[in-house]
Amino acid sequence: MIRVVGVLGVGQMGSGIAHVSALSGFEVRMLDLSHEIIDRATASIDRDMTRRLARGTLSEAEKNSAMARLRGDVDYAVFSDCDLVIEAVTEDEATKRGVFAKLCPVLPPDAIIASNTSSISITRMATTTDRPRRFIGLHFMNPVPVMRLVEMIRGIATAERTTEEAGEFVAKLGKTAVPSEDFPAFITSRLMLSLLNEAVFILHEGVGTVEAIDVAMRLGANHPMGPLELADFIGLDTCLSVMRTLHEGLADTKYRPCPLLVKYVEAGWLGRKTGRGFYDYSGETPVPTR
Repeated sequence: MIRVVGVLGVGQMGSGIAHVSALSGFEVRMLDLSHEIIDRATASIDRDMTRRLARGTLSEAEKNSAMARLRGDVDYAVFSDCDLVIEAVTEDEATKRGVFAKLCPVLPPDAIIASNTSSISITRMATTTDRPRRFIGLHFMNPVPVMRLVEMIRGIATAERTTEEAGEFVAKLGKTAVPSEDFPAFITSRLMLSLLNEAVFILHEGVGTVEAIDVAMRLGANHPMGPLELADFIGLDTCLSVMRTLHEGLADTKYRPCPLLVKYVEAGWLGRKTGRGFYDYSGETPVPTR
């Protein structure tokens, strides 16, 4: 049974996973490169819970109890009592392999390792650990506290018991697990990033402006965010990484990353997190950059 959950990397996704795990009654261990990052993530979780408190969807006792279940450190030994550790570092396979090498020696033998990857092979990453049978993909959607879906990806060696326990964990978070086979970018990223990449091609070819493309999909397809706005929210570097994974993994030219997407990433225009992408976020209202 999973009682103690580790979150390796507490950026936007990792802090969201820690947030929902603590609220669901799990003891949570957080790790990142510095105490400053951990403190920032903890403060962000506290702000989110305070907003829920103000809306009346969370009691003060529930908030205080959840915050007390959070513990962070920069030493991997913090994971020594974990039943499950969810890796949520940057979407780069070499980086993920590096953290798995540090994680495995401190984990209990039967602990599960899950990756929050949106596109990288679960089977391949599992082989770099000491427990392929206890390795699985748990791809949370952003923002984690709001989105109800978790994509659950079995590697070729993932044990049935691992899948069952991971599914029970997701259910306790109040989310729905959707199973996916271990193919490049799985279900959600393959569909969504193909749409976003095509939107960049439409912009690149001059078919429509940033504003026209986003308004068309918000009003014409009832999407809550336009595709270019969503790309900025996700991070253009992450979008490019997923498209390259699709292109290389499936060897199909329809997944070729748009040259304009590549150019924006090369320029350091990565979206909201850098203040500039398809929109400029330096003012009160985002302004299209093209």
